[in-house]
Amino acid sequence: MKKNKSILYILAVIVGLILVNIISSKAYERFDLTKDKRYTLSEVSKSMISDLDSPLIIDVFLEGDFPSEFRLLQTEVRQIIEEFQLETNQIFINYINPIEDESTRQQYIEELTRQGLEPYINTDNSTGKVTQDIIFPWAYATYKDERVKIPLLKRSITQGLQEQITNSVQSLEYAFADGFNKLVNPKAKKIAILKGNGELGDLYIADFLQTIKPYYNLAQFTLDSVASNPQGTLDKLKQYDLIVAAKPSEAFTENEKLVLDQYTMSGGKSLWLTESVVMDQDSLKNVRGTAVSIMRDLKLNDFFFKYGFRVNPTLVKDLFSAPIMLAIGEGTQAQMQPLQWQYSPLAASNPKHSITKNLNLVKFDFASPIDTLKNGIKKTILLQSSPKSKLEGALTTISLADVTKAPDEATYNSGPQNLAVLLEGEFTSVYDKRVLPFKVNNFQSQSKPTKMVVISDGDIIKNEVIRNRPQELGFDQLTGKAFGNKEFLLNTVNYLLDDTGLINIRAKEINIAFLDADKIKDNKGKWQLINIVLPLVILALFGFVFNYFRKKKYA
Repeated sequence: MKKNKSILYILAVIVGLILVNIISSKAYERFDLTKDKRYTLSEVSKSMISDLDSPLIIDVFLEGDFPSEFRLLQTEVRQIIEEFQLETNQIFINYINPIEDESTRQQYIEELTRQGLEPYINTDNSTGKVTQDIIFPWAYATYKDERVKIPLLKRSITQGLQEQITNSVQSLEYAFADGFNKLVNPKAKKIAILKGNGELGDLYIADFLQTIKPYYNLAQFTLDSVASNPQGTLDKLKQYDLIVAAKPSEAFTENEKLVLDQYTMSGGKSLWLTESVVMDQDSLKNVRGTAVSIMRDLKLNDFFFKYGFRVNPTLVKDLFSAPIMLAIGEGTQAQMQPLQWQYSPLAASNPKHSITKNLNLVKFDFASPIDTLKNGIKKTILLQSSPKSKLEGALTTISLADVTKAPDEATYNSGPQNLAVLLEGEFTSVYDKRVLPFKVNNFQSQSKPTKMVVISDGDIIKNEVIRNRPQELGFDQLTGKAFGNKEFLLNTVNYLLDDTGLINIRAKEINIAFLDADKIKDNKGKWQLINIVLPLVILALFGFVFNYFRKKKYA
């Protein structure tokens, strides 16, 4: 009888296990128990890959024996890719260590660098011996013969490696979703690059144009035709979703302003990079190394005032600024040295907005402060100078020789100055209850809900040109420092034109817990005892107690 019961019990267990396996295979579910939901993809990310009809191949180069911080990033990259793979069976992954094979190592490094995948050189002296590791925190995504590169590390010139890793982990979903968006979704939005009022030439905004080209259709749009056919020009301009005015230097006519105003009233977005003072570093490249700053009147004061802001005709000087390279010394003894240049503020970003969250410092060059005015428009400050700022009026002689003099820090007490502002809402027309310069079909005095960003320095979009070749935007060739200009402008355009909600993924907060390296170093012996000796002592004690009671029981 007991034997039959045992057989029935064993059979019941076997059948139960089989049923559990069948049910679990049919009803698979994952549960994200993390507080910050780091392993839960947003609906926007899921929609990016919901309709894949061909394989999407991801090549990840973040492979190898890394320091602990990069191992964390490596783990998080694998995890986020796994989350994407659970949504579709069309994603395939290759993990590649480009420096594993000594025979092809140098060839790989040169080829990836040539393709724009700059390696990260990690220097470690924690053991008393300085070692350097070459790490490629990049990935490629390929879909239907199209390929995009995906940055896995958000680099910063002011943050330590742990902070950079934290920001990178927070941005991983956005980085992959953004790359997939470029491959999967066809370009639909149209951007007009305004010409005709002395804006920067294409050579000087080439890197910006190349950066946004994978997302949008670009075209030049000249306002010269306003003089002969204002209504026709307005009708054509309304076909674009965004206009970009990159450092105009010639005044706008009333007809041109009315065209731009009615474009805004129709719901068009705009990005203004404008200045109220004429001055740049090229003006100082003369024998004396001096120039006088003068006011620039683009006839846009009433235009901007009505919308709710004003670009003041003064310059911001900031103690927290980028360096300028100057030859110090005489004759053959002169050497190039970096010296702080207070006219190049390094703007701090708004950490609460998706455009500027986790953004590197943005470099300005002769920027003016922006005042916001009270009206019904929502205004968000995106970039500011440091509290150690001062204002300098126009008609001031500016000399390169000033960099060799110690600044009077007591005079830098004007507080942070607004350098970039986002405006959102329903704008009132500049020409509301005014005589129109020309007759407009269906004049609108109130706009549809729209957005506008104004930046008080046209040079943040300007890339350097060396031997007639445009250089990377935001990268200083002389000092070797990279700033956040390109990412800021890309995020701004994405935000102004984003109708998928992709930019909102950047606001995702993920809390990363790191070990304190200094405490580990100071208490190295204690932690070695706890992790190595203590488990052995506990194991020996357990063995002694077990044997004692065993002998006592069976003696």
